[in-house]
Amino acid sequence: MRKKLLALATVGLLATATMTACDDSDGSSDAEGGSGSGSGSGKARVGVIMPDTKSSTRWANEDPKYLKAAFDKAGVPVEIVNAQGDRANFVKIGTDMLNSGVKVLIIANLDSDTGKEVLDKAKAKKIPTIDYDRLTLNGGADYYVSFNNEKVGQLQASGLISCLTAKGVENPIVAELNGSPTDNNATLFKAGYDSLLNPKYDAAVYTKGPDQSVPDWDNEEGEKIFAQMLQQQPKIAGVLSANDGLGGAAIKVLRSKGLAGKVPVTGQDATIEGLQAVLAGDQCMTVYKPLRPEATRAAELAIDLFKGNKPTTREQIKDPESGGYVPFISLDPQPIFAANVKDVVADGFVDKAKLCAGKYATLCAKYKVK
Repeated sequence: MRKKLLALATVGLLATATMTACDDSDGSSDAEGGSGSGSGSGKARVGVIMPDTKSSTRWANEDPKYLKAAFDKAGVPVEIVNAQGDRANFVKIGTDMLNSGVKVLIIANLDSDTGKEVLDKAKAKKIPTIDYDRLTLNGGADYYVSFNNEKVGQLQASGLISCLTAKGVENPIVAELNGSPTDNNATLFKAGYDSLLNPKYDAAVYTKGPDQSVPDWDNEEGEKIFAQMLQQQPKIAGVLSANDGLGGAAIKVLRSKGLAGKVPVTGQDATIEGLQAVLAGDQCMTVYKPLRPEATRAAELAIDLFKGNKPTTREQIKDPESGGYVPFISLDPQPIFAANVKDVVADGFVDKAKLCAGKYATLCAKYKVK
């Protein structure tokens, strides 16, 4: 992440393995694994670019599913393509979409540089754009739909603090396993959790341990980084992991040392794997960001724009690089501990049969997951 971004990132918050092509009305489809160019059919439609399928299962499963449902309900054609973590492919997908009939473009960027490149191309063609989940710094998108990402970090920190308190750990050494340095959300998450953890470090209530970002949210790289952290500081007593994937990577290392369940680890995204780790006691908590309303709100904006309307929002977010304000739809995240995993299932976000399979059946019964 550029130093400028790190310096300014706390400013501003006011408030798939398969690609799904949804324009079935004319028989067009691009379901070749989500890494295609997004050639489309030339028919007027909404284009959506997802970032990858590796950093979180949400990009392969939930987001495309909920977006497709919202556009299908409105009868608006949509093409959803996943860039599979390839920045050059991300730009190519966007370029091809913009040249082949897309009237509105939604992107969840891989980084701000390539995100901006695509947004600039859209702007040149006067095609409205929506940043989805991640703000493209200096990108100038017409709208932004996401969660209050500093609050996500605050929930992670308060969850970790609760778990450390419950274990009676005095002056615990806390490691921070941060998200990708090229993702503005990761910077906002860190700003949120550091706002609660730094005062404890300063007061010597907690000891600040290793603190490192994980390029591209890569879980394998996160595992290597955390193994090095634990080797550097074997007495780590708590891990602020920025999402469930990185939390799982830390837990894998802790398990190899006989420490799984003894060292609280945080997460985010309420993935099935993360929720199972929470039920098992290996993970302290996760943060649930209801993706259905996020996808629905983004689709509603795009549908309005597709029909030639200009929707308004009640909030704006300041871009810390450009200083400009982007109309913003902000949604609230929810902390999830073992006792309220059932709420995520009740909301229809995860399938109980998958969550409660095998050895997790007894835990689901214990915590009244229905």
